[in-house]
Amino acid sequence: MPIATTNPTTGEQTQTFAPANASAIEQALDRAHKTFQQKSTFAERRAKMNKAADIFERDKDKLARLAVLEMGKTLSSAIAEVEKCAFCCRHYADAAEGYLAEEVIASAAAKSSVRYLPMGVVLAVMPWNFPYWQVVRFAAPALMAGNVGILKHASNVPQCALALEAVFLEAGFAPGAFTTLLIGAAEVAKLIVDPRVMAVTLTGSEAAGMSVGETAGRALKKCVLELGGSDPFIVMPSADIDVAVKAAVAARNINNGQSCIASKRFLVHTSIYDEVESKFTAAMKAVKVGDPLDPATEVGPLAQEAARKELDAQVQDAIAMGAKLLCGGKLMPGRGWFYEPTILADIPKKAKVYRDEVFGPVALLHRVENIDAAIALANVSPFGFGSSVWTNDPVEIVRFANEIEAGQTFVNSQVASDPRLPFGGVKRSGYGRELSYQGIREFCNAKTVFIK
Repeated sequence: MPIATTNPTTGEQTQTFAPANASAIEQALDRAHKTFQQKSTFAERRAKMNKAADIFERDKDKLARLAVLEMGKTLSSAIAEVEKCAFCCRHYADAAEGYLAEEVIASAAAKSSVRYLPMGVVLAVMPWNFPYWQVVRFAAPALMAGNVGILKHASNVPQCALALEAVFLEAGFAPGAFTTLLIGAAEVAKLIVDPRVMAVTLTGSEAAGMSVGETAGRALKKCVLELGGSDPFIVMPSADIDVAVKAAVAARNINNGQSCIASKRFLVHTSIYDEVESKFTAAMKAVKVGDPLDPATEVGPLAQEAARKELDAQVQDAIAMGAKLLCGGKLMPGRGWFYEPTILADIPKKAKVYRDEVFGPVALLHRVENIDAAIALANVSPFGFGSSVWTNDPVEIVRFANEIEAGQTFVNSQVASDPRLPFGGVKRSGYGRELSYQGIREFCNAKTVFIK
């Protein structure tokens, strides 16, 4: 795949970039390694991270338009993404020192403790769907811990990748503290095994996670993987149906349906199923699809033409297998990679979408008889990222929280990431955690100190 900006709204390629050659990659690694050896204090890093937050806020409109150009998200959601980056930077500027404070532990020693020390150069392999946020939720904690980062971003968002490096440079971080390398996927393994790289984090597809995880394992490098998801959205009889339906539409169409934690499988109790189906279908039909720069647009194009073809193939396979099409189900005519918001119901187990991840504005609607059936169906998926449950029954809340196999369960709310809370999945959704104190400690040496 070429490193290029191709506008998903028009299908036109607007800019291409030459990949970094072997010499440029070596220079970046050497600079990053040397920068890590130049130690800094929390106070110094805090000032720079707060400055980065200021820059994100100052340039949010410009940065947002760049994201719209490169991957097609709506302008309002792109602005919100940049604002969230600023919030994350400020959170870690304030909280990092406390998250990494020495922990004194009683033992046979006169004093024994755990110190959280930075590891060094961390490679980040990041996707296009949240081109700023995915990176900043790695970079803010990593840099505040005293690590340095090298970014290999998705090849369809090169300008966003370069803009991120520019933000951290303007904020005062040393040139090797955060480096963007415009390279293809074939170069990733070489970076992972380089002795100067101490760890790797990846957000991406299941296949990419397996490849990076295997390479990191052979090289004995620490690895955090945030992969795909097929999140359940469960609606029980005690829920406020109108509120749940409104949230369901937002949860399925967030980022044009291209989010690992977007709700994808909608599991509705049989006693309220007909009402939910009717209201959900009407609401999905009313979603405005169009130019992502138009403030009225709710869903823009898919980021890549190949992704739209794959999504449509999944939908057509499900219909051929016997699934019921409630709305949508077609590529939209004209320029750009638009797809109609779609709902499939009565999905047979033999259909690919029954277990595969669906990355686009396509909802899978299921009827369940009771809470046992809801939990069982939620856990059928090989993925285990997030889950959203809608109920006001205290007993059901406890059961869902304890029994759904996922990294997170949100009750009467759609799933969202927050710098104050740990974020990650189980099963084929990956391992390790980002954000909160768990996230910043992932790339630290938890060092035991024993003083007799």
